[in-house]
Amino acid sequence: MTGVHIRLDEDIDTEGALIVCCFPSVGMVSSVVAHFLIDHLELEFIGGVTHPKLPALCLVQEGRPLPPIRAYAGSPVCKVDGCDKVILLMSELVVPDPLVHEIVSELFNWSKNAQASKGVLIDAFARKGMKGGLNGQEPLVEYEDTEEIDVLGVGATTKMVEIIESMDIPLLEQGVIKGMTGVLLGEARRRERNIMSLMVEADPRFPDARAAATVIEQLNKLLPVIDLDYEPLLAEAQMLEEQIRGMMEGTENDASSSSSSSAMYG
Repeated sequence: MTGVHIRLDEDIDTEGALIVCCFPSVGMVSSVVAHFLIDHLELEFIGGVTHPKLPALCLVQEGRPLPPIRAYAGSPVCKVDGCDKVILLMSELVVPDPLVHEIVSELFNWSKNAQASKGVLIDAFARKGMKGGLNGQEPLVEYEDTEEIDVLGVGATTKMVEIIESMDIPLLEQGVIKGMTGVLLGEARRRERNIMSLMVEADPRFPDARAAATVIEQLNKLLPVIDLDYEPLLAEAQMLEEQIRGMMEGTENDASSSSSSSAMYG
């Protein structure tokens, strides 16, 4: 019997949803993107994922406790065929390796029963010559470094590869993706589920809002008919970074002491 429980509001309509997953990444890109989407797509908190072996902690935001792995939902109009709503899964917690496969398996079971449409995983890799700062959990990729912020794509199915190519995003030719994103992609290919990952080059030394804005620019090709205005993200970066750091400061030591392979980044 699995120890994973996905506890979402019962009245949430999930059929045809685009699932966006934001687990810890280099430069906190996934977290910055997640908070931006919550604010600008007006997504509402609908529940979370629990496991008895996850670190015993909660996050507090605006006076309310939140689970480390949580879910948000809303109904922006998508540009992906068959999608009329978005469900966001996010965490600042690096899920311990022994729990990853069990949690991923349950997420796939849930998404099948929920009749979700497609999935997009947000991740980042360290700029060439820099260490990722995620205690060995960051992706290791080979890529052509340009003057721009580079974005790469990975598609679990032929359909998702075609979508990535239609977005003019180069495919990752060779690399190793670890943790939740890596296992989600591998399991999606095995199960023939339509999932892709967007990976962006990021500076691991601080929350990289510029890299996050580059991801959001790409998400504009998938999400709302009215484009997300990512320019304010650059102006608001300092405030957002401070907010995320504040959420993490009180939990980092607790999480790392719970498991040698788990941590709260930031």
